Amino acid sequence: MRTRTLALAAASGAALLAAVTLTPAAHADPARGANPPAGRSGADLKEGSVSAADLLAKVTSCSQISNGKYRTDEDTSATIPVCGKNGAVFWKADMDIDCDGEITTACNKDTDPWFQNGTAFPTSAGKPLNAEKLPYVVVPSVSSIWNYGDAGIKGGGVVAVIYNNQVEYAVVGDTGPNKIIGEASYATAKALGIDPDPETGGAESGVTYILFKNSKVSPIESHGAAVTAGDALAKQFIQNN
Repeated sequence: MRTRTLALAAASGAALLAAVTLTPAAHADPARGANPPAGRSGADLKEGSVSAADLLAKVTSCSQISNGKYRTDEDTSATIPVCGKNGAVFWKADMDIDCDGEITTACNKDTDPWFQNGTAFPTSAGKPLNAEKLPYVVVPSVSSIWNYGDAGIKGGGVVAVIYNNQVEYAVVGDTGPNKIIGEASYATAKALGIDPDPETGGAESGVTYILFKNSKVSPIESHGAAVTAGDALAKQFIQNN
Protein backbone atom coordinates (compact mmCIF):
# COMPACT_ATOMS: atom_id res chain seq x y z
CA MET A 1 0.00 0.00 0.00
CA ARG A 2 0.96 3.63 -0.36
CA THR A 3 3.48 5.29 1.90
CA ARG A 4 1.54 8.44 2.65
CA THR A 5 3.02 11.89 3.11
CA LEU A 6 2.67 13.44 6.56
CA ALA A 7 1.66 16.91 5.44
CA LEU A 8 -1.94 17.65 4.55
CA ALA A 9 -2.09 19.43 1.23
CA ALA A 10 -4.02 22.67 1.29
CA ALA A 11 -7.33 22.90 -0.51
CA SER A 12 -7.14 24.55 -3.89
CA GLY A 13 -7.43 28.32 -3.96
CA ALA A 14 -8.25 28.28 -7.64
CA ALA A 15 -11.58 29.67 -8.70
CA LEU A 16 -14.23 26.95 -8.84
CA LEU A 17 -17.10 26.67 -11.26
CA ALA A 18 -20.57 27.55 -10.03
CA ALA A 19 -21.98 24.70 -7.95
CA VAL A 20 -25.29 22.95 -8.02
CA THR A 21 -26.04 22.59 -4.31
CA LEU A 22 -28.01 19.48 -3.50
CA THR A 23 -29.69 19.70 -0.12
CA PRO A 24 -31.52 16.90 1.73
CA ALA A 25 -35.16 17.08 2.74
CA ALA A 26 -35.95 18.25 6.25
CA HIS A 27 -35.88 14.71 7.70
CA ALA A 28 -33.38 13.56 5.15
CA ASP A 29 -30.64 11.21 6.32
CA PRO A 30 -32.10 7.83 5.36
CA ALA A 31 -31.12 4.78 7.38
CA ARG A 32 -28.43 2.68 5.84
CA GLY A 33 -30.12 -0.54 6.83
CA ALA A 34 -31.11 -1.22 3.23
CA ASN A 35 -27.45 -0.93 2.22
CA PRO A 36 -25.39 -2.77 4.86
CA PRO A 37 -21.96 -1.17 5.25
CA ALA A 38 -20.02 -4.44 5.30
CA GLY A 39 -20.71 -5.25 1.64
CA ARG A 40 -23.86 -6.36 -0.11
CA SER A 41 -25.17 -9.43 -1.84
CA GLY A 42 -27.91 -10.61 -4.14
CA ALA A 43 -30.05 -7.84 -5.61
CA ASP A 44 -28.72 -5.26 -3.16
CA LEU A 45 -25.48 -4.47 -4.99
CA LYS A 46 -25.97 -0.72 -5.22
CA GLU A 47 -26.92 2.41 -3.35
CA GLY A 48 -29.77 4.12 -5.10
CA SER A 49 -31.33 2.81 -8.30
CA VAL A 50 -28.40 2.82 -10.76
CA SER A 51 -26.34 -0.35 -11.09
CA ALA A 52 -22.58 -0.64 -11.14
CA ALA A 53 -22.77 -2.26 -14.57
CA ASP A 54 -24.69 0.67 -16.06
CA LEU A 55 -22.17 3.17 -14.70
CA LEU A 56 -19.14 1.13 -15.74
CA ALA A 57 -20.51 0.79 -19.26
CA LYS A 58 -20.06 4.56 -19.64
CA VAL A 59 -16.40 4.64 -18.57
CA THR A 60 -14.87 1.92 -20.75
CA SER A 61 -12.68 4.41 -22.62
CA CYS A 62 -10.70 7.41 -21.40
CA SER A 63 -10.48 10.89 -22.86
CA GLN A 64 -7.57 12.12 -20.76
CA ILE A 65 -7.98 15.60 -19.23
CA SER A 66 -5.00 15.54 -16.87
CA ASN A 67 -1.67 16.86 -18.16
CA GLY A 68 0.05 13.72 -16.98
CA LYS A 69 -0.66 10.54 -15.06
CA TYR A 70 -0.68 9.63 -11.37
CA ARG A 71 0.92 6.90 -9.33
CA THR A 72 -1.15 4.64 -7.10
CA ASP A 73 1.71 4.48 -4.57
CA GLU A 74 4.98 6.30 -4.05
CA ASP A 75 6.99 3.38 -5.42
CA THR A 76 4.89 2.70 -8.54
CA SER A 77 5.01 4.16 -12.04
CA ALA A 78 2.63 6.92 -13.11
CA THR A 79 -0.06 5.05 -15.05
CA ILE A 80 -3.42 6.52 -13.96
CA PRO A 81 -4.96 9.36 -16.01
CA VAL A 82 -7.90 11.54 -15.03
CA CYS A 83 -10.54 11.08 -17.72
CA GLY A 84 -13.34 13.39 -18.82
CA LYS A 85 -16.98 12.64 -19.66
CA ASN A 86 -20.10 14.77 -20.00
CA GLY A 87 -20.87 15.97 -16.49
CA ALA A 88 -18.12 14.04 -14.72
CA VAL A 89 -14.49 13.07 -14.43
CA PHE A 90 -13.28 9.61 -13.51
CA TRP A 91 -10.29 7.44 -12.81
CA LYS A 92 -9.66 3.75 -12.22
CA ALA A 93 -7.15 2.95 -9.51
CA ASP A 94 -6.57 1.22 -6.20
CA MET A 95 -8.01 2.25 -2.85
CA ASP A 96 -5.81 3.29 0.03
CA ILE A 97 -7.53 4.10 3.32
CA ASP A 98 -7.83 7.65 4.64
CA CYS A 99 -8.59 7.65 8.36
CA ASP A 100 -7.89 11.36 8.85
CA GLY A 101 -10.31 13.72 10.55
CA GLU A 102 -12.28 13.34 13.75
CA ILE A 103 -10.63 11.08 16.33
CA THR A 104 -12.69 7.88 16.67
CA THR A 105 -12.24 4.31 17.87
CA ALA A 106 -11.18 3.16 14.41
CA CYS A 107 -9.32 6.28 13.32
CA ASN A 108 -6.66 7.68 15.62
CA LYS A 109 -2.88 7.88 15.96
CA ASP A 110 -2.74 4.37 17.43
CA THR A 111 -4.64 2.68 14.60
CA ASP A 112 -3.21 4.80 11.77
CA PRO A 113 0.54 5.60 11.67
CA TRP A 114 -0.18 8.54 9.33
CA PHE A 115 -3.21 9.88 11.19
CA GLN A 116 -3.96 13.60 11.02
CA ASN A 117 -6.82 15.15 12.95
CA GLY A 118 -8.03 17.32 10.11
CA THR A 119 -9.52 17.08 6.63
CA ALA A 120 -9.20 19.57 3.78
CA PHE A 121 -12.96 20.07 3.77
CA PRO A 122 -14.72 20.40 7.16
CA THR A 123 -18.27 19.68 8.31
CA SER A 124 -20.96 22.37 8.29
CA ALA A 125 -19.93 23.09 11.90
CA GLY A 126 -16.30 23.62 10.90
CA LYS A 127 -15.05 20.33 12.37
CA PRO A 128 -13.03 17.58 10.66
CA LEU A 129 -14.97 14.90 8.81
CA ASN A 130 -15.47 11.51 10.47
CA ALA A 131 -13.69 8.97 8.26
CA GLU A 132 -15.08 6.05 10.26
CA LYS A 133 -18.68 7.02 9.55
CA LEU A 134 -18.71 9.18 6.42
CA PRO A 135 -17.93 7.83 2.96
CA TYR A 136 -15.59 10.34 1.35
CA VAL A 137 -12.97 10.35 -1.39
CA VAL A 138 -9.54 11.97 -1.52
CA VAL A 139 -8.54 14.02 -4.58
CA PRO A 140 -4.92 14.79 -5.46
CA SER A 141 -3.77 18.25 -4.40
CA VAL A 142 -3.44 20.82 -7.16
CA SER A 143 -0.35 20.39 -9.31
CA SER A 144 0.82 20.72 -12.89
CA ILE A 145 -0.74 17.31 -13.50
CA TRP A 146 -4.31 18.39 -12.73
CA ASN A 147 -6.34 21.02 -10.91
CA TYR A 148 -9.56 19.46 -9.64
CA GLY A 149 -11.19 22.87 -9.15
CA ASP A 150 -10.73 23.78 -12.81
CA ALA A 151 -12.68 20.62 -13.67
CA GLY A 152 -15.66 21.65 -11.53
CA ILE A 153 -14.76 19.35 -8.65
CA LYS A 154 -14.93 20.74 -5.12
CA GLY A 155 -15.20 19.80 -1.48
CA GLY A 156 -18.57 18.16 -0.85
CA GLY A 157 -18.92 17.13 -4.49
CA VAL A 158 -20.68 13.82 -5.17
CA VAL A 159 -18.69 10.72 -6.11
CA ALA A 160 -19.86 7.28 -7.22
CA VAL A 161 -17.30 4.71 -6.05
CA ILE A 162 -17.60 1.34 -7.76
CA TYR A 163 -15.97 -1.92 -6.69
CA ASN A 164 -16.90 -5.58 -7.13
CA ASN A 165 -20.29 -4.76 -8.71
CA GLN A 166 -21.17 -2.41 -5.87
CA VAL A 167 -21.89 1.33 -5.91
CA GLU A 168 -21.23 3.54 -2.91
CA TYR A 169 -21.94 7.26 -3.01
CA ALA A 170 -19.44 9.49 -1.25
CA VAL A 171 -18.34 13.11 -1.13
CA VAL A 172 -15.05 14.78 -1.94
CA GLY A 173 -13.73 15.12 1.60
CA ASP A 174 -9.95 15.47 1.61
CA THR A 175 -6.91 16.19 -0.52
CA GLY A 176 -3.81 14.05 -0.76
CA PRO A 177 -0.35 13.93 -2.33
CA ASN A 178 -0.17 15.76 -5.64
CA LYS A 179 1.30 12.84 -7.59
CA ILE A 180 -0.75 9.95 -6.14
CA ILE A 181 -4.37 8.96 -6.74
CA GLY A 182 -6.75 6.32 -5.36
CA GLU A 183 -7.78 6.91 -1.74
CA ALA A 184 -11.03 6.98 0.21
CA SER A 185 -12.24 6.99 3.79
CA TYR A 186 -12.51 4.08 6.18
CA ALA A 187 -16.31 4.20 5.80
CA THR A 188 -16.13 4.03 1.99
CA ALA A 189 -13.97 0.94 2.08
CA LYS A 190 -16.09 -0.79 4.70
CA ALA A 191 -19.29 -0.17 2.74
CA LEU A 192 -17.75 -1.80 -0.32
CA GLY A 193 -16.47 -4.83 1.56
CA ILE A 194 -12.84 -3.67 1.37
CA ASP A 195 -10.62 -4.11 4.42
CA PRO A 196 -10.73 -0.60 5.99
CA ASP A 197 -7.61 -0.95 8.14
CA PRO A 198 -5.61 2.24 7.42
CA GLU A 199 -2.26 0.45 7.70
CA THR A 200 -2.84 -2.92 6.07
CA GLY A 201 -6.20 -2.67 4.28
CA GLY A 202 -7.41 -1.26 0.99
CA ALA A 203 -7.73 -2.69 -2.51
CA GLU A 204 -4.81 -3.09 -4.90
CA SER A 205 -6.88 -2.35 -8.01
CA GLY A 206 -10.36 -2.50 -9.51
CA VAL A 207 -11.85 0.67 -8.00
CA THR A 208 -13.59 3.22 -10.24
CA TYR A 209 -14.21 6.77 -9.01
CA ILE A 210 -16.77 8.90 -10.91
CA LEU A 211 -16.85 12.52 -9.68
CA PHE A 212 -19.82 14.58 -10.79
CA LYS A 213 -18.97 18.11 -11.89
CA ASN A 214 -20.44 21.18 -10.18
CA SER A 215 -22.18 19.14 -7.49
CA LYS A 216 -22.13 19.83 -3.77
CA VAL A 217 -23.83 18.01 -0.91
CA SER A 218 -25.14 20.24 1.88
CA PRO A 219 -24.35 19.52 4.61
CA ILE A 220 -21.23 17.68 3.52
CA GLU A 221 -21.54 15.23 6.44
CA SER A 222 -24.98 13.94 5.38
CA HIS A 223 -24.51 10.59 3.68
CA GLY A 224 -28.23 10.46 2.99
CA ALA A 225 -27.95 13.67 0.98
CA ALA A 226 -25.04 12.20 -0.97
CA VAL A 227 -27.07 9.10 -1.87
CA THR A 228 -30.09 11.15 -2.97
CA ALA A 229 -27.96 13.50 -5.05
CA GLY A 230 -25.77 10.71 -6.36
CA ASP A 231 -28.70 8.67 -7.62
CA ALA A 232 -30.06 11.65 -9.57
CA LEU A 233 -26.64 12.56 -10.96
CA ALA A 234 -25.89 8.96 -11.95
CA LYS A 235 -29.11 8.85 -13.96
CA GLN A 236 -28.17 12.09 -15.72
CA PHE A 237 -24.68 10.76 -16.36
CA ILE A 238 -26.01 7.64 -18.07
CA GLN A 239 -28.44 9.66 -20.18
CA ASN A 240 -25.77 12.12 -21.30
CA ASN A 241 -22.97 9.70 -22.17
